[in-house]
Amino acid sequence: MPQQKADYADDTEIDDALDQLPDDETVESAVAGLEASGFDVIVVDDADEALETVKSQIPDGVSVMNGHSTTLEEIGFDELLSEGDHEWESLPNEIWSIDDDDERQAARRKAQTADYFLGGINAVAETGELVAADLSGSRIGAYPFAAGNVVIVSGANKIVPTLDDALDRLESVAYPLENERAQEAYGVESSIAKQLIYRQETEEGRTTVVLVRERLGY
Repeated sequence: MPQQKADYADDTEIDDALDQLPDDETVESAVAGLEASGFDVIVVDDADEALETVKSQIPDGVSVMNGHSTTLEEIGFDELLSEGDHEWESLPNEIWSIDDDDERQAARRKAQTADYFLGGINAVAETGELVAADLSGSRIGAYPFAAGNVVIVSGANKIVPTLDDALDRLESVAYPLENERAQEAYGVESSIAKQLIYRQETEEGRTTVVLVRERLGY
């Protein structure tokens, strides 16, 4: 049975003040900040609408890769990509069918250049920055340049006022939850080893942020 957020979140201590759903004015402020930074932004009401929106962003016939994201799991995208009815090339299915460790790792690196790379983010600053971190970098490596197109899905609970608040949220909300997940799933601790501050998208139309008015992910 796949790991569920409830398996580890209930026992994890986080800063709840940085994990609340904002009011409409705050969401509008975040959208304005992100758009000023060059990101396309789509605001949706719930997980079902988020999945339909994501599907509408990806044309048939392209290669698709996703980084690990609790948010993508919660909206049903991981299941859609691996088992659903679509006309995309699912790179995760190809990668995890490879038995040889070195070949599989090489395929994971190559998948960073997918036509469409899907993932989450750990914080959204109203001032227009996105913040995320990984232990390995397998998720955030595609965001700045490697992937042809990027679609980032985020719960509105990740919106905070400033970049400093976003970095604080990474440390006091996202990391404790990811660390607990890693211990439950793999028996090892996680780490904020590789961190991305995505300040601006310079290629028009390349990166889309789907903001969901629900408390999703971490």
